[in-house]
Amino acid sequence: MELYDSEEQQVEAIKEWWKENGKAVILGGVIGLGGLFGWQYYQDSVTAAKEEASQAYSQAIEKLTANGAEESAYVEGFISEHKDSGYAVLAALQLAKAQIDAGQLDGALNQLNWAKTNSDDESLAQLIAFRTARVLAEKGDLDSALSELAAIKAESWVGRVAELKGDLLLRQGDKDGAYSAYSEAQQANDASRTLQMKLDDLAR
Repeated sequence: MELYDSEEQQVEAIKEWWKENGKAVILGGVIGLGGLFGWQYYQDSVTAAKEEASQAYSQAIEKLTANGAEESAYVEGFISEHKDSGYAVLAALQLAKAQIDAGQLDGALNQLNWAKTNSDDESLAQLIAFRTARVLAEKGDLDSALSELAAIKAESWVGRVAELKGDLLLRQGDKDGAYSAYSEAQQANDASRTLQMKLDDLAR
């Protein structure tokens, strides 16, 4: 550390240092404050956007609950406007359910496929695949439905997947495959109460 012989020399040294480095210090301070305020503005904007999306989602679901698939265009508009939000995926799933209830299977399948493509939530992926399999089965595309079920790996879905697989195999005339699938489903934690009846019917 450099030593100075007098207070005057110290003052002169400070002045000299400030002359050489003052602009950089001021600029650094401005950038720092700008970054701080910019980050705060960004955070506020993100929060406001989430609140707006939440309110718009609630309104869309209220309309869907009240009028069913008649509100498809309105909900699709919400999904398009908020496609980067998690609310859009939830809205697509709700719309698909309403369209299934209305017998609009192609529309429901489109919504489920969109939700699958635009969601990175693994738990939602299992639900989407299961619902997609059921819609495909309802449309009569049993092979595609079975393929969709095969993609569901979560332990919590074992019973439901195996039971639906059994239903599909039975529709294809594969009684042995159906019985095996029902037996697997019966061992799962999420087994349904109807499984024993299905097994009994096949055993006759």
